Amino acid sequence: MSEGTLYDKVWDRHKVTTLPNGQDQLFVGLHLIHEVTSPQAFGMLRERDIEVARPDLTHATVDHIVPTADQSRPLDNDAAEEMMAELEENVREAGIELDDPTTGNQGIVHVIGPEQGITQPGKTIVCGDSHTSTHGAFGALAFGIGTSQIRDVLATQTVAMEKKKVRKIEVTGELGEGVTAKDIILTIIRRLGTEGGVGYVYEYAGEAIENLGMEGRMSICNMSIEGGARAGYVNPDETTYEWLKQTDEFAEDPERFEELKPYWESIKSDDAEYDDIVTIDGSEIEPVVTWGTTPGQGIGITEEIPAPEDLREDKQDTARRAQEHMRVEPGDTMEGYNIDVAFLGSCTNARLPDLRAAAEIVKDREVHDSVRAMVVPGSQRVKAAAEAEGLDEVFKEAGFDWREAGCSMCLGMNDDQLVGDEACASSSNRNFVGRQGSKDGRTVLMSPEMVAAAAVTGEVTDVRELPKAEVEA
Repeated sequence: MSEGTLYDKVWDRHKVTTLPNGQDQLFVGLHLIHEVTSPQAFGMLRERDIEVARPDLTHATVDHIVPTADQSRPLDNDAAEEMMAELEENVREAGIELDDPTTGNQGIVHVIGPEQGITQPGKTIVCGDSHTSTHGAFGALAFGIGTSQIRDVLATQTVAMEKKKVRKIEVTGELGEGVTAKDIILTIIRRLGTEGGVGYVYEYAGEAIENLGMEGRMSICNMSIEGGARAGYVNPDETTYEWLKQTDEFAEDPERFEELKPYWESIKSDDAEYDDIVTIDGSEIEPVVTWGTTPGQGIGITEEIPAPEDLREDKQDTARRAQEHMRVEPGDTMEGYNIDVAFLGSCTNARLPDLRAAAEIVKDREVHDSVRAMVVPGSQRVKAAAEAEGLDEVFKEAGFDWREAGCSMCLGMNDDQLVGDEACASSSNRNFVGRQGSKDGRTVLMSPEMVAAAAVTGEVTDVRELPKAEVEA
């Protein structure tokens, strides 16, 4: 097993005991909750007359089912209003802080934690959402958990887990033009497989990772779960610290930052032993899009769609079904694939730099006549910052719908859904059949810049072929 990694160090420092079933009981440094997966857990506590153990280490927001067109109360959707009301009652009784749309801090749970500074290196972080791995970008151990585990954390501030192996993924070299963090993680998942990370956590390293800003690192860690890994993380460095200095937690308390920094430095992987090491040359990566119905079915924009018989035997039937659903043929490329919807949003790619990058493609262009396009900022803070820079006007002038913060079309739990067999260029993280609200809908995953390019051309387009316009920040 691995030794000396950040994963080992943080795990050991949060371990309470080893349970009779062999799992370790870990203290949880931050518990994030939202309106969809927490109601049942609160109900279980109420049935047993148990109070929330550490409301000060619990933070709530609304994101999954909240509408992005009109968030005024009561919500038009009765189920959404019921979930919102129940969360409000639960957090009020427990004394948990809630970022609802009236606060100016509401947003996707994996966006608000980092931007407020409550996501920090060396913490254990859990949430009832599979993409909790996002927070690993800060050097945290962050895990998605189920409803019974949410109950346990609310009741005890601990969670029971099995320790995993550690795979180091080194992405070397310098990224080429038009290549982003999203292309890195889609490449990793493609090469290692959607089940390649089972039994592992991923440590991302190498020059290409180190040169990314925090937003790019979050995009990569966010999709660790799509590769089967239990979590993913990046060791903290000066890029991490500069981000944290600007957040609510530390901007007005620099002394606390200095007090914590030695701990953050101490948990970095140092003379570590790994269970596996994979190296990928980042300079060879090009813009990546998916051709199928899993995040692992991706190719470079200039590459040909593979023939099912050329894949591993256990992948062939899945590939045939995916190609039939997506209406693609082996030997073709995805360039020129017609789209009906362009979605720029999700916990993977809805932060300010994502919107800036897309705006550079969109500026002085118009959304194609055949496309409906929307931008859904990851949080109210992201939305406000984008509007302060005039990005909203760039998008609206081009023909995009500028929305309120939320998960939106990423999982189609509100009104933002595909209709019929629409094809969507999406900056989200999953392209499963039915993921975006329609069992016949087709989802092509790509970077925000590639979404913008598809929106204005009406088809999957190599973003490197579209000159960028300067957008003043």
